[in-house]
Amino acid sequence: MRRALKTAGATLLRVTLVWAASSLTLLALAGILPDVQLQSEDGESITRTAVTAAWAAGAFGLLGALVWPLLVRALLLVPALVLGLLGFAINGSLLLVALWVIPERGGEADPRDAVVVAAVMSAVASATSTALAVRDDAAYRRRLHRLAGRRRTAPPDGAPDAAPGTLFLQLDGVGCQVLRDAVADGTMPTVASWLGTTHRLTPWRTDWSSQTGASQLGILHGSNHDVPAFRWYEKDTGRTMVSNRPGSAAELQRRAIERTGDGGLLTLDGASRGNLFSGGADQLALVLSVSARRGRRNRSRAGYFAYFRDPANAVRTALSFAAEAFREIGQSTRARLRGDHPRVGRGGLYPLIRAFATTVERDVVVAAVIGDMFSGRTAIYADLVAYDEVAHHSGPRSRDAAAVLRRLDRSISLIAEVAAHAPRPYRIVLLSDHGQSPGETFESAYGLSLRDLVRSGCGLPVPRHAQRRTGGAEARDTLRSAVHLPPPEDEEAGPPPEHGTDPVVLASGNLGLVSFPDIPYRASREEIDRRHPALLRTLADHPGIGFLLVRSERHGSLVLGPDGAEVPVDDLADDQGPLAGFGPGAADAVRRTDSFPHTADLMVNSRYHPATGTVHAFEEQIGSHGGLGGEQSHAFLLWPVTLTPPVPDPQPAGSALVGAEQVHRVLRRWLTEGPGPQIPVDRTAQNSPPHTRPSEAFPVTSRVTPHKND
Repeated sequence: MRRALKTAGATLLRVTLVWAASSLTLLALAGILPDVQLQSEDGESITRTAVTAAWAAGAFGLLGALVWPLLVRALLLVPALVLGLLGFAINGSLLLVALWVIPERGGEADPRDAVVVAAVMSAVASATSTALAVRDDAAYRRRLHRLAGRRRTAPPDGAPDAAPGTLFLQLDGVGCQVLRDAVADGTMPTVASWLGTTHRLTPWRTDWSSQTGASQLGILHGSNHDVPAFRWYEKDTGRTMVSNRPGSAAELQRRAIERTGDGGLLTLDGASRGNLFSGGADQLALVLSVSARRGRRNRSRAGYFAYFRDPANAVRTALSFAAEAFREIGQSTRARLRGDHPRVGRGGLYPLIRAFATTVERDVVVAAVIGDMFSGRTAIYADLVAYDEVAHHSGPRSRDAAAVLRRLDRSISLIAEVAAHAPRPYRIVLLSDHGQSPGETFESAYGLSLRDLVRSGCGLPVPRHAQRRTGGAEARDTLRSAVHLPPPEDEEAGPPPEHGTDPVVLASGNLGLVSFPDIPYRASREEIDRRHPALLRTLADHPGIGFLLVRSERHGSLVLGPDGAEVPVDDLADDQGPLAGFGPGAADAVRRTDSFPHTADLMVNSRYHPATGTVHAFEEQIGSHGGLGGEQSHAFLLWPVTLTPPVPDPQPAGSALVGAEQVHRVLRRWLTEGPGPQIPVDRTAQNSPPHTRPSEAFPVTSRVTPHKND
């Protein structure tokens, strides 16, 4: 009884103090803004004005608590950014209603000023409530629980409180060496405090396609078979697959489930937050593979309601969004004035894309993760894409990217603090899906794009003014999905019907793919030489290209390099020939990709400069990933010491963690360790499928009209 009275008293005190702070804020703003009045035209006493402010603040707070969540739920299908902006208008409307319903109406405000006043009052009330709750564990837990909008507070299925849950937090694009350096120089103090005490660091090597589509599909669904790049052209459908488009992501997830016979890593009481793929989870927020769905059953948008139901969150995130957009404009302007090199264009919609990735997506994902932990979910996988987006355009070692790492570290710290209040203990695993390699773009270094070089080698006309192409960062289409925009109808949707014999040239970081759409199967070297005798040597001998992969009718698949080098894929070695310098595992990565049914006619990898660690992206990116060369292939796992090591320790020769599918098996094993629900063991994807020769890839008997929207 005494404890209940003490809790009730503390709650009443907090409510009173928040009410008082809101009332004082309203009084101050009424004195500053001429169109906000808390007294009649004849004038009233200071006491009467203060009482009016208190009534208005109380009514505003009550309306915000009762009406706001209902309005946000009603507007759940409104695009995310629009919902954030509507928050200002809704908040201002609630203040006008509050001024209207209070006794002895003495207050009024211009609608525009009401929006400003409501935003400031919400922010002050939120800050006051949070500050008061910091010293009260129960109150702090309740506030964070409300932030995430979750109801369940106990582990599922009657599991004991001691049964640990597991959070996999992906720091998109953060390479292993970048993490080590950020820990060493104090950029990420939270991670630094974990490393060597509660956690250990293990590097892992990506597949040839070192990008989120391939890596995350393998990690979450156990198979990234037949994902040769970030984007590729499929001759059997006439369609270009792009990993960060909803239609393509849904199809890739379907194929992976069909291949493994398993729903994914998160099928048992799991949550997927901010990812390209669901992992089989039933709780989804900002998951691209389901974002094309519309209607009440589209649970991927539930994360927006969980976050924006608090008006202070809507105001804070909208202001942070605007601040980040202006920050990017300022940083890009300074880089241009300094003459930084290399540099890419950062205008157009990019400031909004960056702001979305570094504020809206981060805030919604973090809030969803907090809710999942308070719900006691068994497995959570969340992706924070902020660093990857900024590093593409500012550089992976830039001051801009380092600032993003500092903010990500604060998010990690918040999540770890919340975990202490969850109904079950949580093991937090940090990991990345790939790194990034710096370098000047191919077009900037050599004056023409890969597409122009291919057309020149084919004897086709080359445009005098090359068309600037945007990079394919993961956040771009997530933003398009959030605002309900269709995918862009550009060349990457497939070759125009009237130019069906022209090569289709696509870029995935420093990996280029060339396909001849009128050849219904994987074209051979001999066919290409008959059509375009100069093409292969033009590409192989170019100083910006490291090597290319092509099928041969007589010799099997070949890797071509400069100075006439030609090596069958079965004879490839990491330390000699065209792949020398690309690092261990390069030969196996090329051989695996060669076995995919949808491998392009030509797979072109840019040159890698080991002395500087740089590559040449075929896109507008000075920090890139997608091919071989440098830090892009080196991701990391930062795992609690309570789990078994991902690889034997000490490591015998050949025991390095290689490929996203191996990472999937490690994470699946960790979910079975300790008490609690047992995750089904992967039954069908324990090993990669046997090596398939290119001649066994399925032929295509007819062309299908390209799908322009995917």
